[in-house]
Amino acid sequence: MMSRKINKRILLSLLLCNCSGALFAQQVKGVVKAKSDNSPMMGVSVVVKHKTVGASTDFDGKYTLQPVAATDSLVFSYIGYKSQTVAVKGRKEINVSLEEEVTTLEGVTVSVGYRTERKTDLTGAVSVVKVNEMMSTAENNPMKALQGRVAGMQVTDNGGPAGKATIRIRGIGTLNNNDPLYIIDGVPTQGGMHELNSNDIESIQVLRDASAASIYGSRAANGVIVITTKKGRNGVLKVDFDHYTTVSMFHSRMKMLNANEYAQVLWKAAVNRGNDPNQNALGIHYDYTTDANGHSTLNNLYYPRQYFDKTGSPMLPSNTDWFKEITRMGVTESYNLSVTNGTEKGNYFLSLGYYNNDGLVKNTDFSRLSARINTDYKLFGDVVTIGENFTVNRTSEVEQPYQITEAAMIAVPFIPVRTQDGKHWGGPVNGLPDRQNPARLVNDNKNNRYNYWRMFGNAFVNIKPIDKLNIRSNFGVDYGNFYKRTLNHSYISGFMEEGKEKTFSQLEQAHWTKWNWANTATYDFELGKSRFETLAGMEMFSQDDINFSVKGTTLALETPEYMWPNLATGGITGGGGATGYKLLSFFGKINYAFDNKYLASATLRHDGSSRFAKDNRWGTFPSFSLAWRASNESFFPKNDYVNDVKLRVGYGMTGNQGGIDNYAYFTKLRTGQYVFNNNLVSTLYPHVMPNPNVKWETVEQFNGGIDLALLKNRLNLTFDAYIKNTSDMLVPMAVSVSSGYSDINVPSINAGKVENKGVELTVSSVNVNKKDFQWNTDVNVSFNRNKIVKMNDGVPLFTGFEAFLTKLQILSEGHPVNSFYGYVMNGLFQNQSEVDNYATQVENGTAPGDVKFRDLNNDGVINAEDRTYIGNPFPEWTFSMNNNFNYKNIDLQIFLQGVAGNDIYNANRIWQEGMSVPQNQIAKVKDRWTGEGTSNSIPRAIYGDPNQNARHSTRFVEDGSYLRIKNVTLGYTLPKEVTQKFHTDMLRIYLSCQNLYTFTKYSGMDPEVGTGGVDGGTYPVTRTVSFGLNVQF
Repeated sequence: MMSRKINKRILLSLLLCNCSGALFAQQVKGVVKAKSDNSPMMGVSVVVKHKTVGASTDFDGKYTLQPVAATDSLVFSYIGYKSQTVAVKGRKEINVSLEEEVTTLEGVTVSVGYRTERKTDLTGAVSVVKVNEMMSTAENNPMKALQGRVAGMQVTDNGGPAGKATIRIRGIGTLNNNDPLYIIDGVPTQGGMHELNSNDIESIQVLRDASAASIYGSRAANGVIVITTKKGRNGVLKVDFDHYTTVSMFHSRMKMLNANEYAQVLWKAAVNRGNDPNQNALGIHYDYTTDANGHSTLNNLYYPRQYFDKTGSPMLPSNTDWFKEITRMGVTESYNLSVTNGTEKGNYFLSLGYYNNDGLVKNTDFSRLSARINTDYKLFGDVVTIGENFTVNRTSEVEQPYQITEAAMIAVPFIPVRTQDGKHWGGPVNGLPDRQNPARLVNDNKNNRYNYWRMFGNAFVNIKPIDKLNIRSNFGVDYGNFYKRTLNHSYISGFMEEGKEKTFSQLEQAHWTKWNWANTATYDFELGKSRFETLAGMEMFSQDDINFSVKGTTLALETPEYMWPNLATGGITGGGGATGYKLLSFFGKINYAFDNKYLASATLRHDGSSRFAKDNRWGTFPSFSLAWRASNESFFPKNDYVNDVKLRVGYGMTGNQGGIDNYAYFTKLRTGQYVFNNNLVSTLYPHVMPNPNVKWETVEQFNGGIDLALLKNRLNLTFDAYIKNTSDMLVPMAVSVSSGYSDINVPSINAGKVENKGVELTVSSVNVNKKDFQWNTDVNVSFNRNKIVKMNDGVPLFTGFEAFLTKLQILSEGHPVNSFYGYVMNGLFQNQSEVDNYATQVENGTAPGDVKFRDLNNDGVINAEDRTYIGNPFPEWTFSMNNNFNYKNIDLQIFLQGVAGNDIYNANRIWQEGMSVPQNQIAKVKDRWTGEGTSNSIPRAIYGDPNQNARHSTRFVEDGSYLRIKNVTLGYTLPKEVTQKFHTDMLRIYLSCQNLYTFTKYSGMDPEVGTGGVDGGTYPVTRTVSFGLNVQF
């Protein structure tokens, strides 16, 4: 009886618990709107206070939370709006309106160097990147996605599958390393950004002037890009998945001559040279006639029935499109998965990413596998915070053979890919130049792969012993392990042959270990209307590089499984080396603000580098900047037209040691051997002359700017003007052979000065902001002019691209770095009278149809003294416009980008329209000079080029300006009621087109040829079409 009563009480208790659970655990839903215009707000965070229950509002501002107790409180938050905490009090529907901050940027902080600062307090030239817009493009390299999005920053795509890019901030300031410094979660690096997963990035800031960047001292001469990766956030567990598939193709290609057209050019070149065209290596028979005036007419041409390779295998005459033989449609796949969560005690962010790009050149590819973990935990309340940010990446790539697209375009079209029996490669016949079969080069390159492991990240501890004082210790590491295997195969290709004795297997391995330890203390305080932010710190940096290689020659079997150096029978050689340097730094910074009107900032950094001798080891780099927020003055009129006005001025000094050898002030020795008493003796001898006086390159910048917010903050403008001077620039020293040292590997001396001047304008506008339709526009315009002020005591230095034993580019005072230097084309000679009455170009080598060059010094002879400055490789103007449209659940982005004021030296044309050696030509040569008045731009075809028509001249200099439809992305976010059926919070699909169309006068494949301005067969930028999916759980 007693047991029954107990059981009844237990059942009653359970029933009451269930009822209380039903009573106090409930579902709460509602709508969040903006108080200003009553429009629904998407992406607002709604979290149950002190719990891990949370959600985000959908496109219509709606949210749903469960379970929620009647006694709970909900926290509504969104960037730029005041957070609200609302007590539930048993309600099942809670609607709120969020109010904008008084000044929407007042509470926004940005990372600018060892700490964060309020954006409104910035006194230097700092660009804050809109990461969400950047991520709309299907790019694996975040730096490529920045192209055109930051004023004053030029991004050049190299076009390859790896997605590498070249970054230049405010022009070229040195002959040495011009790459910016990257700071990723507080860890410095200067390369390999294509190895970073873009989906892991939370924010990017670009420090463009020295007053902003000088806190990084001797490594900040070329600007600083500060990257912060994503962190976990307090709230509900969130899972994000992103995928896209991309197909890529060349958006243009050069039209080459077919076999018959090419054969006709060969005939004409022989006739113009006075040769018998039927005495040719290709065995082509020409049926032609010559009239009494010596004019020849081609009636017909006949190919031999077949050619034979070195072994006697027949090769049938063909009409091979070599470019098509080596290329394909590229396919890219990207997958990213991230998980984030957190509590008041700690947060975590985990991500996995996989990227694979099968390049447009056959057998080329690039892949990346990445993993990241970012965590932070609070101990002893908020007194101690510990955490880490680490990523591990494995990249793998097969790069294209050197200048393979150029090789394919000039390959002889009537040589087949394979012999008739398929046993050997097609190739040149006896008497033709040594032209490799491009298809063979691509095929034999397929196993020449490198693999690269990189571990990058930091661990930190932050201590807050008293209010407003923060002490932080950050240890970062950047470790890279590079491994590459190169295989060289035997082959028969026409008359060319490499036997087993030419086979080899080479292994290369390198380890790069960089670590830095930074310790900082910040103390922020206020005294009345004055606000101070102080920073003091020290940093140690170390880099050690080790590399070694081994090579074995003559391999019996040529399979990847067998081709290892230890199986070689012809001998094994090896080598290696090690190098490194260290940097010790002390720095401090103070920011001052009075009444939020008058702002000042001062920075001082003292760097010591092991790369310099004792007397020049230390460099000091100061900066000062001031700003005035005029709009906060009492006399400034308060209205809806002008909301914020800030004037800025700054000066700073930074250093550059990127062009210094780690042991520049030492004598470099080299091993050698000599015969003494009939014995081979090993020795050491001086190789590179030391320079104990070498010192830092120093960059000084003056910057003035204004920031404006207009029309209720709907229009924001930033304008900057700057002067950037690089002094003590390192240039190669002229060393005589008689000194006993190498005259090729020479030391650097401080003997140059470069100046960059420019202006930058950024405009952001909210054009339409309605409930169902929004339209925003961002415009960037930059102007930069570069010149050498001082160079090697006025002695010019020739450098860069070389053809016919003559270098194209020059370093000379008063002109841009690497200016093009050559002859000025003045049309073509149309008749013999013009030749006879013009300056002598080549004695007995000039005839009608040849290029006429200007006699600039009027001495009657065309020679090297008539060369002059013929082009500037650097754009004076860079510009972009980005438009974002949103209509209900549909989003559209249209991004335009371009450059102007630069020249391109189209070096491809030297060979592709030279018509002087038997290699294929572009179809443009069909419009060549064939008689008086037929052309004034494309000279006659003639073997040997006796007039040197292809010498460096304005003939090959073209306008490099372009405007590109860089990206068009159309997306659709599914309604909440649909995504709930798939148990997802958000699902968006999109279609994106990259490099859709380019407006340009440039005749080459693509005007984006690199910062050097010479197009010598680079991998052209590709057009891509991507289909993607974003899912949030």
